[in-house]
Amino acid sequence: MTAPKVVIIGAGIVGANLADELTARGWADVTVLDQGPLPRTGGSTSHAPGLVFQTNASKSMTEFAKYTVSKLLELDCFLQVGGMEVATTPARWEDLKRKHGWATSWGVPGSIIDADECVDRWPLLDGSQVFGALHTPTDGLARAAKAVAVLADRATSRGARFIGSTKVTDVLQEGGRVTGVRTDQGDFPADIVVSCAGFWGREIGAMVGMDVPLLPLAHQYVKTGRVDELVGRNTEEVEASLPILRHQDQDLYFREHVDRIGIGSYAHRPMPVDESTLDPSVTETAMPSMLPFTEDDFAPSWEESKLLLPALRQTKVEEGFNGIFSFTPDGQSLVGESADVRGFWLAEAIWVTHSAGIAKAVAELLVDGHSEVDVHDIDVHRFEEVQLAPSYVHETAQQNFVEVYDILHPLQPKLSPRDLRVTPFHARQRELGAVFLEAGGWERPHWFEANAPLLKKLPHDALPPARDAWSAQFHSPIAAAEAWQTRNGVALYDMTPLKRVEISGSGSLDLLQSLNTNQLEKSVGSVTYTLMLDNTGGIRSDVTVARLGPELFQAGINGNIDVDHLVKHAPPGVRVRDITGGTCCIGVWGPLARDLVQPLSREDFSHTGLKYFRARRARIAGVPVVALRLSYVGELGWEIYTSADNGLRLWDALWAAGQPLGAIAAGRAAFNSLRLEKGYRLWGTDMTTEHDPYEAGVGFAVRPAKGNFLGREAIDGRSEETASRRLRCLTIDDGRTVVLGKEPVFVDGVASGYVTSAAYGYTIGRPIAYAWLPASADVGSGVEIEYFGRRVAATVAAEPLVDPGMERIRR
Repeated sequence: MTAPKVVIIGAGIVGANLADELTARGWADVTVLDQGPLPRTGGSTSHAPGLVFQTNASKSMTEFAKYTVSKLLELDCFLQVGGMEVATTPARWEDLKRKHGWATSWGVPGSIIDADECVDRWPLLDGSQVFGALHTPTDGLARAAKAVAVLADRATSRGARFIGSTKVTDVLQEGGRVTGVRTDQGDFPADIVVSCAGFWGREIGAMVGMDVPLLPLAHQYVKTGRVDELVGRNTEEVEASLPILRHQDQDLYFREHVDRIGIGSYAHRPMPVDESTLDPSVTETAMPSMLPFTEDDFAPSWEESKLLLPALRQTKVEEGFNGIFSFTPDGQSLVGESADVRGFWLAEAIWVTHSAGIAKAVAELLVDGHSEVDVHDIDVHRFEEVQLAPSYVHETAQQNFVEVYDILHPLQPKLSPRDLRVTPFHARQRELGAVFLEAGGWERPHWFEANAPLLKKLPHDALPPARDAWSAQFHSPIAAAEAWQTRNGVALYDMTPLKRVEISGSGSLDLLQSLNTNQLEKSVGSVTYTLMLDNTGGIRSDVTVARLGPELFQAGINGNIDVDHLVKHAPPGVRVRDITGGTCCIGVWGPLARDLVQPLSREDFSHTGLKYFRARRARIAGVPVVALRLSYVGELGWEIYTSADNGLRLWDALWAAGQPLGAIAAGRAAFNSLRLEKGYRLWGTDMTTEHDPYEAGVGFAVRPAKGNFLGREAIDGRSEETASRRLRCLTIDDGRTVVLGKEPVFVDGVASGYVTSAAYGYTIGRPIAYAWLPASADVGSGVEIEYFGRRVAATVAAEPLVDPGMERIRR
């Protein structure tokens, strides 16, 4: 098979890495174009300071950084001087312990060091200013410009072409596919076009009508004059030997430039840039990505720098610039293929730190159809439509710049913009004192203050212990009352924000059968939990499919990434329609759920009238609904769907009928606890494309006998018995420590896995955590979780923890 023609737009560190990765896989017909001269094109790579700190809250981003380090070392383009992140406040000192946990979870060597060792490793540092630091010996400095030249030479030796001073003016397309690019030097035919244009990515995306949610922002970088203490320490060939240094409490970082210090600052005001106003020409003294230095913005940072590094008092800032790079609404990169123009790909908003790793992932996606490292964190389709609005991108990208070094809680919501998407029940929820968090633009109740009086009515053993200060943030003990009421009475849950699509038309069943592991050729009214795999057997999503007609299905999915996947595979005649915004859903769950719903409907909601995992159309209080007999909290009940215009009427009817039964509204905090007690997985957190169904404990949803489906061949011969790792349920031995996820787990004293989801189990009276562990860590095994630097004992438990016989849910 002939390899396709590929045009890469942008010859910076990302484009050069991608050309190298593609040609290494046998795709030699690669042309890399850049509007600037080669090799110094004038983009962000040309001025990048090159600091590579690998540890990130995201496992995937850390993996990308680790690969970047290993590749640049191989190319002799990396100075592995190590990294130090200092703490000058008690809050940062604690946070570095948490970050050390991430490093341990993701396999980055590191240690927490005291102030004396900080000074030993960085003699210019004033040890009295710091509590200590996180030291990571494999971090260091990327020589980005040199790497680009080396990568270009290597890719060229395999057949690639690099062409500078060639501006792309249009992306050519026909019949919904790219056919090439038009430039000021002529046309270049292509089967695949990848935009690696950096902060010009928005302009390239617009050529195919694609909204690219990034914002160019200026970031200050200076070089001091000579520092006497550094004289004779380094050379022009090896310009640094001290660890790269972060002072995140003041939004600063430092590196050596022979006998000078380079300082980067995020402490200044956000400075958005309109890329269309930039002069793209490159000279010896100017380039489009380097704007004039605004000295007043840097003045406070210079004072803070001299406090931390007193040796700077003898020198001054000799040169500086405001360098442009890209920020996105969530601070992550943008990778993926256009939904409308096949063959057009993005690889944008990628820092030097992750450049080689993400380029490798893109090459794997193009050549193999699968990335070894999960990419859902950076998939361009992760955003909701409202999040693509220029005003939203402009505000949130600037906020991410401000918060880039802030200590952020995993549940911490945006303060603005808010109330972008609200469900039909929002007004009622506010009346009940809902505390809202935000996801995907949706306002989602986490708990309801109206339920606070219920805490006084709980049995003593149902009251949870007090939490530590970190896990107590964005939490309320009211969640215990809401969980108790769900298990013992009935509660209403707003499930509207969960993404759902309608698949209809001739061929709908065949489409779903080809993409899903479970048997969907069932009677109308069936509801099926199933998985969508990639071609290596990795779990790309878990899905609940309701068959509402012979060629009509409703699927509960995990987001826009799944919508793109379904649309991409849908044949002519099959329609995939996102119905989330036009519909709403109330989860009515608890042992009294039938007592609430049945009097409001003429249809039979008995156990035999609507069995578990069945669906039916009905009317509840006169409102037309679709009811699905299933439960993510492990109690009797239904997901009840109706159109958005009928939503408030449905809520009010259920609420009024439920008051004599003690019905309450309940939030996501209780929901998460209840689903963990039942062992229900959360895709993207508990399992991703890096895991197969048998490792993740969802092999029951695989039916190989049904025939062919995507990923079937890859998982043939696999089973729970052959899995070398498993997603395990843990209970915390001390009964009170609630971890939050991503903490390392030790087996026999050795770091062997990491926590995915965690919560307090209000029914069982103990904290719960799910974690990836070696398969040898079986039920009953003792393990330890590292939480802010201390070891917490836990035990592998049989799952589910509540109602293993499923009696409660099948009443």
